[in-house]
Amino acid sequence: MTRPLLSLLALLALIGTATARQPNVILILADDLGPGDLGCYGQTKIKTPNLDRMAAEGVKLTQHYCGNAVCAPSRSVLMTGMHPGHTYIRDNRGTASNKVKTKGGIPETEGQHPIPDDATTMAEIMSSIGYATGGFGKWGLGGPDSSGAPMKQGFQRWFGYNCQSVAHNFYPVYLWDNDKTIPLKNHDFPAHDTFKPGEDPTKEASYKRFQGTEYSADLIAEQARAFVRQHKDEPFFLYWPTTVPHVSLQVPDDSLAEYAGLWDDPPYTGGKGYIPHFKPKAAYAAMITRMDREIGSVMKLVSELGLDEHTIFAFISDNGPLNGTHAKLAGTDCDFFNSNQGLRDGKGTLYEGGIRSPGIVRWKGTIKPGVSALVTGFEDWMPTLADLAGGKDKVPVHADGISFAPMLRGEKQPERDFLYREFAGYGGQLFVRMGNWKLIKTGLSGKKVRGKSGMLSVELYDLSKDEKETTNVAADHPDIVAKLEAIITQQHTRSADFPIAALDK
Repeated sequence: MTRPLLSLLALLALIGTATARQPNVILILADDLGPGDLGCYGQTKIKTPNLDRMAAEGVKLTQHYCGNAVCAPSRSVLMTGMHPGHTYIRDNRGTASNKVKTKGGIPETEGQHPIPDDATTMAEIMSSIGYATGGFGKWGLGGPDSSGAPMKQGFQRWFGYNCQSVAHNFYPVYLWDNDKTIPLKNHDFPAHDTFKPGEDPTKEASYKRFQGTEYSADLIAEQARAFVRQHKDEPFFLYWPTTVPHVSLQVPDDSLAEYAGLWDDPPYTGGKGYIPHFKPKAAYAAMITRMDREIGSVMKLVSELGLDEHTIFAFISDNGPLNGTHAKLAGTDCDFFNSNQGLRDGKGTLYEGGIRSPGIVRWKGTIKPGVSALVTGFEDWMPTLADLAGGKDKVPVHADGISFAPMLRGEKQPERDFLYREFAGYGGQLFVRMGNWKLIKTGLSGKKVRGKSGMLSVELYDLSKDEKETTNVAADHPDIVAKLEAIITQQHTRSADFPIAALDK
């Protein structure tokens, strides 16, 4: 081969490398969805064909861990890449009273405790490497006028809810469009409303008052599709933290009809914190199937635009499903749907049922389909997506996450040294997982919470033999307990905003 021809081929290779398109990223975060709610994880009652296809055409993670046991701290881990012992938000905490105050229908105060100005978020990293960034759904990391507002944390576009409390109603009177509110054609009723005197909870007609005209999840999905169309010619990062299937149980009638009458489904009459529903099981299933339909519509759009092989889809959930006391307050039935896959407990706890997330990653033509039992967590998404997008060097040195991009590429990847979680809420909890050993502590605040004694409990489980955490073997393995205790000492940093008494002495 002649030297001129070699030079030409080298030049063409350089041009090709320089013009290679960065992959689009669509990161979908469900709200209170258990792994067992999806067909690809064993669900038999609820239809999720699009997510099942995503899993079949991608990698399904079977040991993926949420950032924390409830909404805001889990999202803080996801957005910052820092585990709960280091990240900024470690429990749900509303601004001021956690009650939205409005004037003339416009919110004056709302939102959660904010992440600070100097936080480095996933959106900021993606923006710094040339991505258009858009968020569509529920934020929960700082009120509209705070340092944590999404438009101040790397998002060039935002549509949906800012405040978690407002997001309890799928028929709100307003949503946020960037940094302004837009009115919706819904009548105003409290997100935690209940029956009024004279309304008969045995009559289906009495439940119609808890519906509206514009369903927020539909509007949010519509704006997500618009973002894809607008940025089809450049790399984009689409963060889609849907509010489904977080209660209240609300869904349009056309979706409810698919499941109505299939099961014994007595009314949830409310009065315990969330809006009543005449057919609660059908509503829960219908909400998830409608979410799946909207996800399918974006997958179809991406394909129609010729972007399928240039787009990474990822799907996760912020914490485990409602069960126990939570479910009684809200009307859901985790046991009926096996939402937590039979694992122990649910939302609000650091047992496996409260902290396991579905995890699906699809990149057509690049990621080979398969199933992975690699232990991964929310802090890993920042380095993983940055790695896949060509921005590996942009991940802050203080981030705790580990890129699992090598595994997705089919390369050998070692197991992580440990996974650490702590939670200031629900009495104070933590766990450390090292290999198959899991040390969990509860009662760290010393206070009685939700029927718990407030006494410190130390438990050790071998998840390879006891994934349901039924037999505490701490007394039999003091050496393992000591090793895991040492990790706690190394990984916990004191938070003035979210103290944990037993750790902060």
